[in-house]
Amino acid sequence: MEINNELIDKLATLSKLEFDEQSREEMKKNLTKILAMVSKIDELNLDNIEPLKYMTDERNILREDIVTATLTKEEILLNAPQKDSDYIKVPKVMK
Repeated sequence: MEINNELIDKLATLSKLEFDEQSREEMKKNLTKILAMVSKIDELNLDNIEPLKYMTDERNILREDIVTATLTKEEILLNAPQKDSDYIKVPKVMK
């Protein structure tokens, strides 16, 4: 795969980045090095190697869900700095 300015511009557009000329050249060098490292895998004999489904044999230990007492709506509204009947008022974050 050839790393050229067109590819760098396409990647920059997809990732919403902007590169000046110096950064573009540095990116080309870095991507070339990355592809060279990844291409080393082609030199390995992987015929008898099974693909990994999981990285480790460890399993998640999940806890049991336990129902506990919770606060009532009235208790929650007691501590609200601003409220409107059954709801907590918060500052507007979107226009």
